[in-house]
Amino acid sequence: MTSVDAALEERSAPAAGRAVSRAHPAGRQGDAAQAEKGVSRAAVLLQVTASLLWLPQAALLAMVVGGIAAGESASAAWLPALGILVLGVARSVADGAGSRLAFRQARNQLSALRVQAVAALCETSPLDTTRPSSGLAASTLAEQAEAIVPYVARFRPARLKAAIVPLAILACVFVYSWVAGLVLLLAAPLIPIFMALVGWRAKQASEEQLAEMGSMNAFLMDRLRGLTTIRSFDAVDRTANRLRASAEDLRRRTMAVLRIAFLSSAVLELFAALGVAMVAVYVGFHLLGELNFGAWGGKLTLAEGLFILLLAPSFFEPLRDLSAVWHDRASGQAAFEALEKLAQSGRHLVGASATPTSLREGQSGALSLSVEDLRFSHTAEGAPVFSGFDLHIQPGERVALMAPSGEGKSTLLALIAGLVAPDGGTIRIDGRTLDDAGAADLRRAIAWIGQDPHIFPGTISSNVALGREGVGPKQVSHALEAVSLSRLAAARGPAMIGEGGFGLSGGEALRLALARAAATPETGLVLADEPTAHLDRETAQEIADSLLRISAGKTLVVATHDPVLASRMDRVITLQTPQTAGGAL
Repeated sequence: MTSVDAALEERSAPAAGRAVSRAHPAGRQGDAAQAEKGVSRAAVLLQVTASLLWLPQAALLAMVVGGIAAGESASAAWLPALGILVLGVARSVADGAGSRLAFRQARNQLSALRVQAVAALCETSPLDTTRPSSGLAASTLAEQAEAIVPYVARFRPARLKAAIVPLAILACVFVYSWVAGLVLLLAAPLIPIFMALVGWRAKQASEEQLAEMGSMNAFLMDRLRGLTTIRSFDAVDRTANRLRASAEDLRRRTMAVLRIAFLSSAVLELFAALGVAMVAVYVGFHLLGELNFGAWGGKLTLAEGLFILLLAPSFFEPLRDLSAVWHDRASGQAAFEALEKLAQSGRHLVGASATPTSLREGQSGALSLSVEDLRFSHTAEGAPVFSGFDLHIQPGERVALMAPSGEGKSTLLALIAGLVAPDGGTIRIDGRTLDDAGAADLRRAIAWIGQDPHIFPGTISSNVALGREGVGPKQVSHALEAVSLSRLAAARGPAMIGEGGFGLSGGEALRLALARAAATPETGLVLADEPTAHLDRETAQEIADSLLRISAGKTLVVATHDPVLASRMDRVITLQTPQTAGGAL
């Protein structure tokens, strides 16, 4: 990983996602069909088999009770009791194994989806203003995505059980009584019909609740980062009131989801209870001789009536399970869609999907840079930042880019580094075109020094190495010496630096960024964005000296407002507006 790769990691997502193969967002699993495929057929069949084993259990139990009522000896019940025990153990084992297998597979699918979403975030340009905020991304990946596990693990087994088990029970009941079977057959459709009606509203409520949760997390993360500014402008109360209002809105949406869930569960239980009660009333009056119809060719025995009563609650159980999972389905689909939006948002880096191989054979030292007919605008409707812009820099040349704020200095450096794709034109580095095929290789030879480099929790040495291959203790030591950080590193030793550089001054953090660039041996082009901004004169002088030291023998392009730093370059280029920026520089 080079300094440019480190900059991408600083501004986007964790490095873990970069090691995963990157699939195009359009091919990612995000719909219900893919979710159902997340659980294997073995896990589903184990759970369905466990439910079906209740049929022989109920038959043996009814047979034992009927025999005892008919005056048989207790010894005759040992063999059926043993069968009930064996079937019960088999049922528990099958259901437990199927549930565990389904959960593991659902968890694996969620992990894969998270990795794909993180990889997509890593491919998104850090300069894209439409990319998801870190708070929204964290909420989607950590909280909202968890709703996928119960959806994937439970929906497909519950759906198959609801399709098979009631039919098997209905067939067994019809063998003994067509009236009891008819009661179950008429009561059964009420549950899925009502479940579908409630499911539509539940999905909408879940989507609204997840969206509000992401918005609130993004707002909170943004305000925590700008807490110093909020205090400076005496806006603490206003921010707290807005956060309180957002939390109250989230509470209302969450309660709406729970209200739908509890209401639907109560109604579904009512339908199931009515169905079981009607069957029990019929069987009871039939055994009492009050209803002498409904049995095939005679009267039901006690064992047959008990068998029907034992199966009646089990007839509705898969339907109740499916109705419960229906709410998981609503939340899971909303989470799938949130991950899809996260993966598909933003403009991608040049060559984001390419895997770096190796630098061109013989490539070393300073690199040339050529920009021809460059065209770029931040949005399709916005004014162009560059239109027909040309720039030519010789190997080893040190160039300063100067212009008023907002005229495109930082944007030009980002385009050269491939952090954002141009709308048109050609960028060549060392004669190679910066495109999707070659950008990943070219970035290995580019060092990026941003205005506000991110410092990770860890030691000074680990923040220089960043886990890159070929950057060992020797390279880190030389890099620290080149930027005058050796004494500080020796003094701190293994002491940890806080997130964001807590414990370091602004100048020390910038030197650490310079050390990252110096530790990359294959660097031939150094891009520095406002390296001396917001520094006092003495610190700016030290940073400038370190920058010139680490860029010796390399091509250096600096975007700056500092006339002192610009005067130390070989050439100063003043960027112009797109209307007058044509022509070679």
